Amino acid sequence: MTDWLFQGDFGTAPTNVEALVLSLLLAFICGHAIAWVYMKTHSGLSYSRSFVNSLILMPIVVALVMSVLSNSLVTAFGMMAVFAIVRFRNVLRDTLDTTFVLATIVVGMACGTQKFATAVIGCGLMVATILYLWFTGFGTRHRYDIIINLHWARALTELSELAGVLHRHSRRTQCASQRSNDSYQGTDLSYRLLLRDPGRVEDLLIELRATQGVSRVTSLQAQDESEI
Repeated sequence: MTDWLFQGDFGTAPTNVEALVLSLLLAFICGHAIAWVYMKTHSGLSYSRSFVNSLILMPIVVALVMSVLSNSLVTAFGMMAVFAIVRFRNVLRDTLDTTFVLATIVVGMACGTQKFATAVIGCGLMVATILYLWFTGFGTRHRYDIIINLHWARALTELSELAGVLHRHSRRTQCASQRSNDSYQGTDLSYRLLLRDPGRVEDLLIELRATQGVSRVTSLQAQDESEI
């Protein structure tokens, strides 16, 4: 009764149903692993649920495409014509997103061509590499929790008092910007701080505002700063 399903293809070569199902399931599993790693390691403002779902669906689609092609040059040209009609116009904001897309495409191609060992080993190595980069913070030059912007009306030789206040609340302090303005006396300063207790930001701001010569104190959380 199921012969029409398993023997219903009239292509140049019979369809190996077991291999096809295995390739699609493996593409789903590998795509799911890559999507989970993306969810776990993603940082920034460009997160999209639809993009995560596409990471799972894309290997399945690519695996099915590779199975349909099945080394047929004529079918390959026909597939190119179809994809030329359907165009995907989606600009990725993060270069790492492009890497995830390429990873899912390659895994789908490996599954579609029934190179199962290549798909498993390649997916495992990519997942392990991405987790390593995320866990170690590789590529990060400076780690900090908050950015403090303020105006210093006193002489720069008297910054020791301000430095003492910052040191009491932070384990590491970096002066990111120092700019003097000719229209008024004083200097605009910007500091990057790695706080001793991130929950006491308000205490730091109160103490800064109470310091003589300090005005226009503003703060910016590290996750609010867009990476360029």
